[in-house]
Amino acid sequence: MAASPTHQDYPTMQRGRSARALALLSARRPRLAANTITRVVPMASCNKVRFVIVPGNGAGDVHRANWYGWLFRKLCDAGMECCLENMPDPITARESVWLPFMEKELRCDENTVIVGHSSGAEAAMRYAESHKVYSIVLVSACVTDLGDPNEAASGYYNRPWDWESIKGNVKVIAQFGSTDDSFIPWSEQQQVVEGLSSKLFEFSDKGHFMNSQFPQLLKYLLSLAEKKSDS
Repeated sequence: MAASPTHQDYPTMQRGRSARALALLSARRPRLAANTITRVVPMASCNKVRFVIVPGNGAGDVHRANWYGWLFRKLCDAGMECCLENMPDPITARESVWLPFMEKELRCDENTVIVGHSSGAEAAMRYAESHKVYSIVLVSACVTDLGDPNEAASGYYNRPWDWESIKGNVKVIAQFGSTDDSFIPWSEQQQVVEGLSSKLFEFSDKGHFMNSQFPQLLKYLLSLAEKKSDS
């Protein structure tokens, strides 16, 4: 895959879309067959995790964007329950729309691992302030709107983060970040690490994690599932 677009490649706002949203739109993969499934739901088990992938804003058809579809297929192939759905309000990703969708449609609960990328990471954190989940795995997380009006309109950044509530509601918190992320300064990602005491997977060459595959993340998620099943 070609290198991820840099921040300079996109204006901060274009037709109401943030730079991050535009970049995700540009990173779509070839279209999948019309009958592609978005969920695999095996028999429920109290000691088996289910994975919910929450994309960044602007992803459009999430099975074609970045590593989302690849990760979904790999988890399904491994016999995991996984959910990957196109999100409502995909450009602005408003908290008032996404969090109810995560609760009612994606069914994020105490056996769920929420894998959130970019705006999806912020959605995962806000969700965990008031909902118990097994784990949140954050990719390219930040704490402010960075001066972007579209990001500010999402509602995630209009109040302090309740780190203690998140930690109290989540058993396992992990974070993937890259020091060369062209959209999220490393200082922002570090604030999340400090606030949540998250297990950090630090990279220096992954940008905003917009590649078509993400083997390091897959490996970690499978290890989470194994630990949960052994508990």
